[in-house]
Amino acid sequence: MKKITAMLLCLAMLLCMAACGSTATSTTAESAEAVSAADAATASEPSVAETEAAAEAAETEDVLPADAPESAVDDRAEEAAPVGTDVNIAVLAGPTGIGAAGLMEANDAGETVNHYNFTVASANDEVVAGLTSGEFDMAAIATNVAANLYAKTSGAIQICALNTRGVLYILENGDSVSSVADLAGRTVYATGQGANPEYVLEYILTQNGLTWSTDGSEADVAIEFMDSESLVAGMASGEYDLCMLPVPAVTSVEIQNADVRTALNLTEEWDQVAEDGQLVMGSVVVRREFAEEHPDAVAAFLEEYAASIDSVLADTAHAGELCESYGIVAKAAVATKAIPDCSLCCITGTEIRTALEPYYSVLFTANPDSIGGAIPDEDFYFVY
Repeated sequence: MKKITAMLLCLAMLLCMAACGSTATSTTAESAEAVSAADAATASEPSVAETEAAAEAAETEDVLPADAPESAVDDRAEEAAPVGTDVNIAVLAGPTGIGAAGLMEANDAGETVNHYNFTVASANDEVVAGLTSGEFDMAAIATNVAANLYAKTSGAIQICALNTRGVLYILENGDSVSSVADLAGRTVYATGQGANPEYVLEYILTQNGLTWSTDGSEADVAIEFMDSESLVAGMASGEYDLCMLPVPAVTSVEIQNADVRTALNLTEEWDQVAEDGQLVMGSVVVRREFAEEHPDAVAAFLEEYAASIDSVLADTAHAGELCESYGIVAKAAVATKAIPDCSLCCITGTEIRTALEPYYSVLFTANPDSIGGAIPDEDFYFVY
């Protein structure tokens, strides 16, 4: 009996050991699996340093998560798009307004940053009144008018671009004039008395050593002023043999009378005698209050305006059609032929003063009142 009991006890002990071994093996396997899973999780998840670096990069690059909803993407795109400003702008019919033709087309097509409300004016007075009252935020006007406005409004007007160099030409029914010296002993019929054209012509004559008179007194060159319409008609009919006219009146005469030729380009003649600066007769101005409130809008305009001038010069036929449709020039054919002679440009920033101030000095010497009684100071120039 004792032997049987001992055998039973041994058997029980063996069974117990077997059970414990099985449990240990199971536990060890489960632990290994747990460690393996933990390692896999650790491998698939970024470290703390990696997470912080990714967050910093996302903040720097402002990148939306890959699973961001479409609405968030749309909102981000709308936020990134430039916000335009309503700009009331006037341009003068003729050379000063031609450069804006491309911008007017782009604006109508909704392709501009700003939203422009254009007015095409026939006279400086209309534009001056609109700028003074605040009806216009910007305007393309003659450079001497810009200086006058700056003086009269106590600095409320700034110049932000030069858009037209000289547009004055000496026309001849014949072929006897090929230099300024050839004007000696002649009568030149002209437009623009008391304004830029008169002072430009007189300056060029003086710099070439010629005297001039406007009252019939004795001089090397007699200048007789008349209105543009009468002068165009007289040159076209052959009544006059020598005149000074601006584009596009020049073009109109040449179309009507094939015997009339361009004898002198006064922009080129100016460059030959002027020590500094340029002959720049057209500009764009902005109300100071508007520029201070919307400097980005003015900057966007300057970029779009430069592109407009480039487009006008690149396709004169299309630009001529635009000029007629927008009322800048009466006939597309005249505009198309005139554009190459309009000396279009887009001078901005600090270069404005460098180009313009010597010209103002000439006008001031001729007639201080022509530029408001004084040469404008540095505050006159808008620089973004």
